[in-house]
Amino acid sequence: MSRSAPVVFAVVLSAVAANVALADRPGPDWMPIQQVIEKVLKSGFALVSKIEADDGRWEGEGIKDGQKMKFLADPKTGEIISTRPDR
Repeated sequence: MSRSAPVVFAVVLSAVAANVALADRPGPDWMPIQQVIEKVLKSGFALVSKIEADDGRWEGEGIKDGQKMKFLADPKTGEIISTRPDR
């Protein structure tokens, strides 16, 4: 094993970590988070307890019809893409 292998590994690991961190940031053309929350609440959620940018969309959790739910929202329109119970 060469002496530079640990250095190369560290550089590659840092690059991968930087790309993962960038993937979880809202894009410049995304709807602002507060407007997304307002749309989610208007769609029938009584509460939004968590929301974050992840995998190219808004992901969140909240209460709908008295049940804990997870939701995905379109990053540009804030429209709900899908919901499912939070188990």
